[in-house]
Amino acid sequence: MDGHEFNKIAAAVLSALLVIFGSATAIEIWKSGAKSKVVGYTLPAPKVASLVDTAQPDTGLAMPKIAERMATATADAGAAVFKKCTSCHTPDKGGKNGIGPNLWGVVGRKVGGTEGFNYSNAMKAKGGEWTWDSLIPYIVAPAAAIPGNKMAFAGIKDAGELAELMVYLRTLSDTPSAMPK
Repeated sequence: MDGHEFNKIAAAVLSALLVIFGSATAIEIWKSGAKSKVVGYTLPAPKVASLVDTAQPDTGLAMPKIAERMATATADAGAAVFKKCTSCHTPDKGGKNGIGPNLWGVVGRKVGGTEGFNYSNAMKAKGGEWTWDSLIPYIVAPAAAIPGNKMAFAGIKDAGELAELMVYLRTLSDTPSAMPK
């Protein structure tokens, strides 16, 4: 038997195996009939509640009183934390929107209210304005705070970093809002 004959036989055997195993897999998929409506799977998100006034043990985040931490946090440390955000957001007054909206004046601004930014339907429907009570849970767990929003960020779970970031965001305004009490 020459080399060509051997190649033909090997190709025939491999093709037969491919048909057999491929058919078995196709039949198994067909019989299961289970078609996923969503690609991938949903990760569990923590429950989000007000983190400003009291510690929330039901969040699963062991978050102490953020307002107390904000009293000792610095904007400089918050600027360092904000670097996690700069791939999508800009902090400059009159700055451009990026993948996410510009965050100048975010505290006290209408939710979904940045001019020229295309918000998700979930964010548009949220309504209200960004207060400490709404912004902090959103930054901790964006997907849980406003389900269906487009922000692909896991959130900041460290209470110290969160407090520093909040103090920094407060400085992004001509008239900074009062610190939470």
